[in-house]
Amino acid sequence: MADFDLTGKNALVTGGSSGIGAGIAAKLAAAGARVVLVGRNEAGLKAVRDSIEESGGAAGTLPWDIGDGTSAAELVAAALRQVGQLDILVHAAGNQVRRPALEFSADDWDAVTGLHLRAAFLLSQAVGRHLVETGRPGSIVFVGSMTSQRAGIPDVVAYAAAKSGLLGLMRSLAVEWAQHEIRVNTVLIGFVATKLTQDVDSTPARKALTSRAPLGRLGTPGEIGDGVVFLASDAASFITGESLTIDGGWSIA
Repeated sequence: MADFDLTGKNALVTGGSSGIGAGIAAKLAAAGARVVLVGRNEAGLKAVRDSIEESGGAAGTLPWDIGDGTSAAELVAAALRQVGQLDILVHAAGNQVRRPALEFSADDWDAVTGLHLRAAFLLSQAVGRHLVETGRPGSIVFVGSMTSQRAGIPDVVAYAAAKSGLLGLMRSLAVEWAQHEIRVNTVLIGFVATKLTQDVDSTPARKALTSRAPLGRLGTPGEIGDGVVFLASDAASFITGESLTIDGGWSIA
């Protein structure tokens, strides 16, 4: 029987104040993990923490702007002061700049790739060092995107490039750190019902998002969380360097 139980594990989740990150954190906590929520919105972090605790889970908060990852080592050190050890890292924090590639500035590029890719590496490096030094196995899960596969979407050039780079980062770390029993995987997500998609609810734009997907709807943050729980758990103990697509079939339609 596959074991999805995360009891006794501690998970650091960036982007945990809302949306997909919050959904992932709730699922990890429901599986037994103690979750450290990271994000810029302190009120949002507290709301997610309270919701997790009301459901019987355990969570703490770390208000932090991870930005381009420059402070990743300090963030991980602060998390360790809270929980003593880390077993799981989920990098779900994200941002977006939408404009034609010909109008994209260098600052736009750096802001998007810094958070999605540079921060992913520096956070992984800091957590990886902790795991290697303590001799503990661990699991790192990146939140990727179908834009890194065959789905070319205009006006999101930096996001698509960063998410594509994330797959290369995942594969390299998975191979290099397998000797330390650190697994590195990615969930490739499609369109998910969050505040970012609420504005197009019941409009032609919403229909455009859902009509291509065979399942005919947006995903939920909790459904992304279920995939992350699987990859973080012993049920996926022989899986590393893999991309789990969770997009309602959008990328194959």
